[in-house]
Amino acid sequence: MIVPEGRGIAAQPPGGTFRILHVSTGNVCRSPITERLTRHALADRLGLTGLAGGTESGVGGVIVESAGTWGHEGAPMEANAEAVLASLGADAAGFRGRELLDEHVIRADLVLTATRDHRAQVISMGHSAGLRTFTLKEFTRLVRAIDPATLPDPLEGGVVGRARALVQAAAALRGWLLAPSVEADEVLDPYGAPMPFFQAVGEEIQVALEPVLTALTGVGRPTG
Repeated sequence: MIVPEGRGIAAQPPGGTFRILHVSTGNVCRSPITERLTRHALADRLGLTGLAGGTESGVGGVIVESAGTWGHEGAPMEANAEAVLASLGADAAGFRGRELLDEHVIRADLVLTATRDHRAQVISMGHSAGLRTFTLKEFTRLVRAIDPATLPDPLEGGVVGRARALVQAAAALRGWLLAPSVEADEVLDPYGAPMPFFQAVGEEIQVALEPVLTALTGVGRPTG
């Protein structure tokens, strides 16, 4: 069920919380862009604008955060990454880089990484992370193959229950729906690259997030 505007979903749905962890290398480019775009889109779709900033913001029961496998602890977002976010309508305010720790993986219900190497590093940390860790573009590909009618209605059970069911469905499909190429599941690192490359990466991330957020919330992208 896709709800056109999403304003009928409760701000704090039943079922606890669902934590999404975005992972890249330094946690100053790709994963911060993905984190803040996710928060912004969730707030927009669920009619909870104003809740997308901060260091750990819960939107409709979904907590979105990020870290880096070689994270620059306490570092601000790269200037080009911040500019890309602004151009896409999101906000970098309050962001600080983090190094990926065991506790981040333990708490996460869904880990989305920039590359297959990041995915492998997360899974190698243990904590039964294999079934809930995907590259972002891998998860997008799997989500597109899931019939939304098979997922719980967010108006009845909240976004959290729907999100948990989505991860389980994607994990079940992983061995059956393979990537067309090695590069298909990767988001390249723009660190040190000129602004046009940063912009292209930001737009690539936004496109990859679109079907994920629609499936996650049951809410299509707001128009107008």
